[in-house]
Amino acid sequence: MNTVLFLIIGIPLIEIYLFIKIGSQIGAFNTVLLILITAVAGVAYARYEGFNTLKSGMSQLIKNEMPIYELISGATLAFAALLLIFPGFATDLIGILLVVPITRRLILGKFIKKKQYKKKENNNYIDGEYEDLGEDDDKKI
Repeated sequence: MNTVLFLIIGIPLIEIYLFIKIGSQIGAFNTVLLILITAVAGVAYARYEGFNTLKSGMSQLIKNEMPIYELISGATLAFAALLLIFPGFATDLIGILLVVPITRRLILGKFIKKKQYKKKENNNYIDGEYEDLGEDDDKKI
C-alpha cells in the first residue's frame, strides 16, 4: 500500500520537476513538442519490436518450445508503450529502456530466468504381442 501511494504521488512530482527544469532550458513549445515526438516515435518502435517478439515466439512454437521469454517480453513492450504514451521525461526514459532489446533483456534477466521447455513426446504405450487362445471365451458371454 505504501509503495503504491509513493508511486502515485512520486511519479507526477518527478515529471513536474523535469517539465519545469527542461522547459526553462529549451522553452515550453519545444518541451511539448519533444514529449509528442517521443510518444509517437516510442510507440512506433515498440510496435516494431512487438512484431519481432511475436515472430520469435512463433518460431519457438514451431520448434515445440515454450516461448516464455517472448510472452514476458511482449507484456513488457506493452507496458513500455503505455509509459511512452504518458507525458513525461522520466516515464519516457523507462519506456525507452524497456523497448530497446539489449536493456530489456538485462532488466528482464534480473527478474526471470530463460527456460525453454520442449514438448514431451507421448511415450505412454507398451509394445507387446498377444495371441487369441480360442473361441470359448466368446461363447461364455
